[in-house]
Amino acid sequence: MTAKGSTLAWMEERMAGTGALYFVLLDPDRFEPDENARLARAAVDGGADAIFVGGSLSLAGRSDETVRAVKSAIEAPVVIFPGDTGFVSRWADAVLFLSLISGRNAHFLIGEHVRAAPLLRDSGLEPIPTAYMLVEGGATTSVEFMSSTRPIPRDKPDIAMAHALAAQYLGMRLAFFDAGSGAQRPVPEELVRRVSSYIDIPVIVGGGIREPATARGLVEAGAKAIVTGDIVEKTKDAGLLRAFADAVHA
Repeated sequence: MTAKGSTLAWMEERMAGTGALYFVLLDPDRFEPDENARLARAAVDGGADAIFVGGSLSLAGRSDETVRAVKSAIEAPVVIFPGDTGFVSRWADAVLFLSLISGRNAHFLIGEHVRAAPLLRDSGLEPIPTAYMLVEGGATTSVEFMSSTRPIPRDKPDIAMAHALAAQYLGMRLAFFDAGSGAQRPVPEELVRRVSSYIDIPVIVGGGIREPATARGLVEAGAKAIVTGDIVEKTKDAGLLRAFADAVHA
């Protein structure tokens, strides 16, 4: 269990080693809070290092209730993965303070952050400055549509490298490459390999990761954390959770 204010330090310490972290993303709109709490418990029991809660859009308005239920159910860190300020909840340990630097939509580069900053200060949540970069995954994803931004072409690692380095120079602490929910293909290993060898901050990868072997390949390419969401929510398979955790931690 991590105390508030120590989540980033915990991540960086673990990522600095030879292994990688496995995060499971739960969407408050997909299930009721008690069911998401059950899924979180199963994920942690299966080897997940932390739980992300969030998504691109909140229709049900139960993000706060979900975060509280999840935090009550597990000892592992709970981190908010926000689509907007509506996902902020004081019950979490931290929030990824995401800047969508792969796009040119000012609202998701800085606009939403200005609205969220006073809320985060009052909540006591630990903000984790995170560069968020969409990568072409073979289909129009929710985050691409909602943000009105184009993803980085999957065959242009040089563009990804330049964005990630700019994020590092801006002081961001994590570089999150995401093919997005519903992606047909994950972020390419070659892109991850090129970026991770070019920058000094940890690389996180999510979206379109449906097989443990895919997760393992991304870790071997240099990813320091893997995020899965849809596949675990849909299958609710404890064996699959363990297989992902083993593949990431190996």
